[in-house]
Amino acid sequence: MRTNIKLLFTAIMLAGSIFAWAQQKTISGQVTDSDGFPVADAYVYVEGTDNGVYTDANGNYSLSVNEGDSVAIEFLGFDTKTVAVGNANSYNVSLSRGGSIDLGTTVATALGIEREKKALGYAVQEVSGDDVADVSGSNFADALSGEVAGLNTQSYGGMGGSTNMVIRGYSSLTGTNQALIVVDGTPILNDTNNTTDMQTGRGGYDYGNAATDINPEDIESISVLKGSAATALYGSRAGAGAIIITTKKGNKKGLGITYSSSYTAGWADKETLPVYQNKYGAGYGPYYESEDGYMNIADFDGDGVDDEIVPFTEDASYGAAFDPNRQVVQWFNIFPQLPGYQQKAPWVAGENTPNDFLKPSSTFENSIAFSGGADNATYRVGYTNFSHKGILPNSELERNTLTFSGSLDVNEKLTAATSLSYTNNKATGRYGTGYSSMNPFQAFRQWWQTNVDIKQQEQAYHSTGENITWNTNSATNLAPIYSDNPYWTRFRNYQNDSRDRVFGNVSLDYEFTDWFSLLGRVTMDTYTTKREERIDVGSADVSDYTLFNQSVRELNYDLISSFNYDITEFINFDGNLGWNLRVYKDDINEMSTNGGLITPGLFTLDNSVNPLTPGDIFQYLGRYKVDGLYGRASFGFYDKFFLEGTLRRDRSSTLPISDNVYYYPSVSGSYVFSEDLDQPWLSFGKIRANWAKVGNDTSPYRIERSYVLAANFD
Repeated sequence: MRTNIKLLFTAIMLAGSIFAWAQQKTISGQVTDSDGFPVADAYVYVEGTDNGVYTDANGNYSLSVNEGDSVAIEFLGFDTKTVAVGNANSYNVSLSRGGSIDLGTTVATALGIEREKKALGYAVQEVSGDDVADVSGSNFADALSGEVAGLNTQSYGGMGGSTNMVIRGYSSLTGTNQALIVVDGTPILNDTNNTTDMQTGRGGYDYGNAATDINPEDIESISVLKGSAATALYGSRAGAGAIIITTKKGNKKGLGITYSSSYTAGWADKETLPVYQNKYGAGYGPYYESEDGYMNIADFDGDGVDDEIVPFTEDASYGAAFDPNRQVVQWFNIFPQLPGYQQKAPWVAGENTPNDFLKPSSTFENSIAFSGGADNATYRVGYTNFSHKGILPNSELERNTLTFSGSLDVNEKLTAATSLSYTNNKATGRYGTGYSSMNPFQAFRQWWQTNVDIKQQEQAYHSTGENITWNTNSATNLAPIYSDNPYWTRFRNYQNDSRDRVFGNVSLDYEFTDWFSLLGRVTMDTYTTKREERIDVGSADVSDYTLFNQSVRELNYDLISSFNYDITEFINFDGNLGWNLRVYKDDINEMSTNGGLITPGLFTLDNSVNPLTPGDIFQYLGRYKVDGLYGRASFGFYDKFFLEGTLRRDRSSTLPISDNVYYYPSVSGSYVFSEDLDQPWLSFGKIRANWAKVGNDTSPYRIERSYVLAANFD
């Protein structure tokens, strides 16, 4: 259950005599038809700009504008309506039937090429950046759930966890099925580098997609390209589809300052949590030493009389029926550090169940952006702080993002542009997953004694700082046999990680004629990651410290020529020729202690019981290059028949030199048959078909035998 409070403040300043006086603000409202019913997916935009959003299922919209702007509202089968922005902040609009939307509206496709929607022979769907920013969360991909037909987003749900984005089902049994993410022409590295154990449910931490570094507040729009024909120009890395993100840019209307702040509170909905039975306690049945067979027997307090002792080693609740008149030795009676030592307690169910281990979560997000420009230049600078407290003890995530984008018209033909984003991510106490002692819920749901009160476990840990567990070896051997105190797990056996990331691009675009231009662009995505995982001395598992460092960098060099020429009044040619060079480097160093830790609470590799061996050290350096040539040719006939073909040739360094070239052809076509059918009941109709073939290379070191150094053995 969530409560979301969002405040949006917009302020505009006078930018001197050079700039016009402009006041930027956010307007909102509802779009309805003549009968008063909401119109979903209507396009609301500022005329003459790319600034636009789609209405939600209830016809509501929210749009950043300047006073004096002209805002148009379009929807298929309705007349377009225009409103002038004045002092008001709310504009409700009623559309009348009879018109149709301008189907010449463009959409971002592969390589950032703007195309007319009606000319496409494949499926593309757009999502407004406002729809993404309105959903509070650490991963922008979560906001796409339910927004795009054919896009399946599956989130782990843990703090900062990864989100699987699959378009139109799985296409590979062994390779990636993730859609390629491209931000302003920069391909984004989206690996998780989670361990194999984590991916297969055997335990570990989910460190999230690297694409979580994309700041939702900076997104202007998202285009989802579906199918191989739509993404063939990207090659094999987009064989599972592509998500093209366009970020917000500056404008030439003066200086604008936008500030937004949001707070989200969350807590567990008890209706969805498990129900713990409160009739029977610890044990697997009448298999022990007491008269009824449900308890162990020993003279624990030394008074010469045998005491009934709970079977601490048993991690199930099929034991004796609860009876408040039955006095037994429980886990809090066997630790000298606790006030109930050597006493006995009533045999009753724990008042607080593992559900009370969960705590309320909170998320604060604050964002500020400055944008502006002049007649020949624009800029935008933004900063966002995202701070999240998790639903488990000792869990928090913080992200700081700084972005800059700018463009300069050097002259009438040459335009220079750049986009840059820096992100710092820090997390403490990510949730353990799978069948692992680092995942408390694995014990809560499978191995638990219902006589244990989780709040008493919390008090025992915080009052002593020790691993006071309910699951000891015996009443005298107090070491944990299977399960640690869950608060010990969260506060002593926790992990932490950090990631610094920079991605962006620099480009020059020269327009030779009104139908031919040439774009040169360099893009970069690089990040460094540090992860620390620890198990302290005194845990059920062998103590350990693991340090993981990774440095990844990808550079892309692009040269793209664009053509758009009207051969005749009724025939148009639109195409591209391009070259791309991709250079990738991945450097990993991972080391773990050998045989445990010497000193409790000291988590360094120097604190290892035994010297590190090759089996405790993993080092990897992967490099590869892919260069590609590609072309696209599209013909439009009478503005209703469209035919397109693409071809890309790649050469990969990871394949044998004698056979390292592969191709990606595609053909698509469409016919807008509504142009030939003048029927009042038909606003728009199109038939489309496409075909594509996708090749692929492999990872480094896959075509030759390679060896790993292992530890020596006797």
